[in-house]
Amino acid sequence: AAAAFAVDALVTTERHSPEMSGVLAKAASGGLEHVPVASVVNLARALEELGDMGYLRVGLDSDGPASLENAPLVRPLALVLGAEGKGLRRLSREKCDVLARLDMPGAVRSLNVSNACAVALATARFKLPPV
Repeated sequence: AAAAFAVDALVTTERHSPEMSGVLAKAASGGLEHVPVASVVNLARALEELGDMGYLRVGLDSDGPASLENAPLVRPLALVLGAEGKGLRRLSREKCDVLARLDMPGAVRSLNVSNACAVALATARFKLPPV
């Protein structure tokens, strides 16, 4: 999804993240070749640095106070997604400028992280002016 939506980079933690191996590359359908991946020790610190660099940090949370469709999005933008089931960690949530939810019209309120990412990227693409 990141490659399909021309994401500049993917930031992930060194621990609790899948190994960048052949299995992951196959699942990514060639996307690893097109999107740089930065592994960080501490995501909260990385989010702090992104904020210092002027990024709007938007955390996706099914209980977020605003829908992503109605959230004020600007460039540069960092979408922050949590782990499946657990969602955003407390420190990651605290480092976000905006917490937003994806409004789902069906019986299920949340999606797995890969689907949520694709929906969020599509939403951001339509809300933000072209680069």
